[in-house]
Amino acid sequence: QGPLVESGGGLVQAGGSLRLSCAASGRTLLSNTVGWFRQTPGKEREFVAAIHVKTGSTNYAESVKGRFTISRDNAKTTVYLQMNNLKPEDTAVYYCAARDGWITYTVSGQYSDWGQGTQVTVSG
Repeated sequence: QGPLVESGGGLVQAGGSLRLSCAASGRTLLSNTVGWFRQTPGKEREFVAAIHVKTGSTNYAESVKGRFTISRDNAKTTVYLQMNNLKPEDTAVYYCAARDGWITYTVSGQYSDWGQGTQVTVSG
């Protein structure tokens, strides 16, 4: 299986938006659940959102519900995390992860494949 590659991070002011992408190199994600997690220094990796790529079933952390949207492209090779109304507390390194399965797993230890992470910094 090819690696997962995140992109789209950056610096944004509070209230702004960013869209993160998680691309699967050389494979589809059709049988996978893909999750987004975030981590700040000294803290555990925190669940943000997950999607089952085939069914479209989604799951969100309470802290991002109504602000973040997880989706996938028609080719089932890329998963997106649209982040709106960003807050300073959303600042973190964001990671995408994938695993086979049929539910939207929310624990980092349940995922087998990880990307390298992308930094999101929200000022203000």
